[in-house]
Amino acid sequence: MTSDFESTASSSQSSSSNSQFVFYIVESLVVIGVFALAAFTFTAEDSKTLTYGVVGLVALSILLILNRKSLNNLNQTTKQLENQKKAELYSYLTGSNGGDEVAAINLIRSRAIQYSQELIDDYKKIRQNSRNFYYIFQISTIVLSSLTPILVLLDKVEVSIPAIKWLPVIFPAIAAIVTSISTSFPLQENWVAANTAVELLEAEQEKFILGVTADYRFYDLADDPNQQKQKVLQSVESFMLQVNQIHLKQVQQSSKSEKNTESNQTNTDSNS
Repeated sequence: MTSDFESTASSSQSSSSNSQFVFYIVESLVVIGVFALAAFTFTAEDSKTLTYGVVGLVALSILLILNRKSLNNLNQTTKQLENQKKAELYSYLTGSNGGDEVAAINLIRSRAIQYSQELIDDYKKIRQNSRNFYYIFQISTIVLSSLTPILVLLDKVEVSIPAIKWLPVIFPAIAAIVTSISTSFPLQENWVAANTAVELLEAEQEKFILGVTADYRFYDLADDPNQQKQKVLQSVESFMLQVNQIHLKQVQQSSKSEKNTESNQTNTDSNS
């Protein structure tokens, strides 16, 4: 029974990975086609070629959107199947052969796992976006600040292009704006908080799936189906409470961090 479960899970994961790979290949080819066609269109000299180029860009853009939507639907379906497989571990741990009660319990567990997985995915997006923006702003500040002394030397050089003389003014202004934006938003704090939430939620989910703690252990009550069912429902309730507590704690910390950032920004503005 366990081998059948493993083979089914591995085959579904393999087919899903292959499908995702195809969608990514199509998306990459479409993006390359968009850039190539855009370059060809903007360099076109006659209106007929320009028209065909614009129509081609619209068609490729629509294809890119449809491909991305199909990929998102596939990812969503794959996640639902993974959550279902995780929930069905109950049947294999208890040695149950199926039935309406087992199916109902698997459905309840699947919904609880899906809820926690949605939170995990949301926190992963927050972690990735905060980390990327943090690095972009930090690198941009370093680069712009490093270029400022070099650009100041342009005042000492005779330059025939008037626009270049404005660079020593424009780059420091951009650096000041980037620095102000990076300090106005707690990107690093959000990144660390989201990473902590992901680790806590994933750890709690694994405990629930495998039943390795007393609150989630239910498969040792196989001799008493009623008591086992009651224990499963209690484990789901305990799991949902733990997940909500982790989520609520992160929301409160994020709100507190934003208030502190706004307070610091207000104090800075008043002092200046």
